[in-house]
Amino acid sequence: MENLEMDATTVPVQLAAPHVTSGGLLVLVGVLLVAVILAAFVWGRRLKARAPAPPTPEEQPRLPEGGPVGDVVEHREPDELPRTDQRRTPHELKDDGSGSRRGS
Repeated sequence: MENLEMDATTVPVQLAAPHVTSGGLLVLVGVLLVAVILAAFVWGRRLKARAPAPPTPEEQPRLPEGGPVGDVVEHREPDELPRTDQRRTPHELKDDGSGSRRGS
C-alpha cells in the first residue's frame, strides 16, 4: 500500500471529479428558465392580441372650427386674509376654490 501524503501540489481525485447531480441540476434550471421566458412571451402576445387596436385617422381628435384655442391671460390678485391671533381652518375660508380674484 502506498503512503499518500498530501502537499500543496496534490489535489484529491474526489474534488476534481465532476459531480453528475450538480451538472444535471444546472441543466434542469436552464431548461426551466427557458420555459418560463417562453411562457411569458406567449402570454404577452396573447395580451397584446386582446388589446384594442390603435385609433384610425378618422377617430383622431380634430381642431375646433375656429382654430386652436389661445391662452387666457388675466391679472389675478390674491385674496388677503385679515391678521388674527387664531389659526383659520379650511371651513372658515371662502369656498370659491381659487384663492384669488380678478384684478382691475
